[in-house]
Amino acid sequence: MVELRLPENSRIKKGKEFKLQKKSSLKKVFSIYRYNPDTESNPTIDTYELDIKNCGPMVLDALIKIKNEIDPTLTFRRSCREGVCGSCSMNIDGTNTLACTKYINDIEGKVKIYPLPHLPVIKDLVPDLSHVYKQYSSIEPWLKKEKNKGEKREQLQTPEERKKLDGLYECIMCFCCSTSCPSYWWNGDKYLGPAILLQAWRWIADSRDDATNERLNSLEDSFKLYRCHTIMNCTKTCPKGLNPAKAISNIKQKILAKR
Repeated sequence: MVELRLPENSRIKKGKEFKLQKKSSLKKVFSIYRYNPDTESNPTIDTYELDIKNCGPMVLDALIKIKNEIDPTLTFRRSCREGVCGSCSMNIDGTNTLACTKYINDIEGKVKIYPLPHLPVIKDLVPDLSHVYKQYSSIEPWLKKEKNKGEKREQLQTPEERKKLDGLYECIMCFCCSTSCPSYWWNGDKYLGPAILLQAWRWIADSRDDATNERLNSLEDSFKLYRCHTIMNCTKTCPKGLNPAKAISNIKQKILAKR
C-alpha cells in the first residue's frame, strides 16, 4: 500500500516563537524552517516578529537581523548582497529566489522561508549542493581547443558571436531553476536539470570552443537532457531573468540538426 505521509521523523513541527518586546505599527512575522542534524529532533518552523522600521528592505536584511539580535543559531548562506553570487538562494513565500533581492514589502502577510526544495538539508536554510556541482563538473565547463591548431594568441570573437552568449554567462549558479523543476525533483540523480543544461549550452554556443560535437554526444541521453518536459518553472523563477528552457531547446535542436 502506498504511504502518502512523510516518515514520522521528517514531519515539520511547530517550533519556537520570538515576539517583539515593544509594540510596532510595522510588525512583520517571519516563519523560518529550522533543522539541526546534531539532534534527533524533527524539523520545525520557528516564528520571529520584527519591527521592519528598524530593518533593511530585503529578506536577507531580516535574516541577518534575526541572527545578530534574536537567534544566533539561525544558519543560512550569504555573501555579496548584490544578487551576483547566488549564495542566499532559498524558497521565500513559495518561490525560489534570492534573499538579497527579495523585498520584504513585496510579501503579503507572513514571510515564509524554507531551503531550496528537494535537496538534502545540511542545516536550517543551507542545502547540500554537492550533487549539483558534481553534475556541473560533468559538462566540463571550460573552453576546449584542438591541440594541433597551435594558436598562441587570445581567442577573438566578432560582436555577433559574442552576443550569442548573452542570457547565458549571467547565470550565477544559484540553482533556483533546477530546484523548481518537477522533472529534476523526480530524476535529479540522472537528469542534469535547467541550471546545468543552460551552462552546457553556454559552452556549445561559444564560437571559441572546438568540442561542440563531443559536448552534444555527451548530452544525447534519455535522462541527462530529455527529462525536460518544458514545464517552464525554471524560466519563471530565475532571479536573473534568464531562460533555461530556451537553452535546453537549443541543445535539442542542435542535436537534431547533427543527425
